[in-house]
Order: sequence, then structure tokens, then C-alpha cells
Amino acid sequence: MPGKDREEDSGKYTTSYPDSDFIDAIQTLDGMAGTSEIAETVGCTRRTAYTRLQSLESEEEVTSRKVGNSLLWSVSD
Repeated sequence: MPGKDREEDSGKYTTSYPDSDFIDAIQTLDGMAGTSEIAETVGCTRRTAYTRLQSLESEEEVTSRKVGNSLLWSVSD
């Protein structure tokens, strides 16, 4: 699968996208971007980007706000 590596011992997929890729993508996209834009910049699926961004938000690395039907993500101060 693109963007995924499989552990030899367990056979489970592991991510090959570090958190910094998502933070860098937001910064590259003028400090605020939608999930799809971030996914395209990182090179992953929208679902993967959304899941990782939610995780980063729970760690207070990024924040989101709803604009219309979209979430806009920005890097926390």
C-alpha cells in the first residue's frame, strides 16, 4: 500500500508519515489548510490525514475550526 510499510514479525501495517509531515504541510499552505489540501501535500489519503490531524489536535500540536462543511487546520501557538 502506498505510504504504508508492513512489519515483518506481526504483518501489521505501520505508517510512514511522521507527524512533522502534517505540521510542515500546514505551514507550507500559509499556516491554515483543509484536510484534503494537507493530504495532497503529504501524499496520503484524506482519511489518513484526518486521523493523524485529530491525533495531533488531541496532543495540542494543531487546532481546527469548522468553516462551512470543512475543517481548517492550523499549527498551535
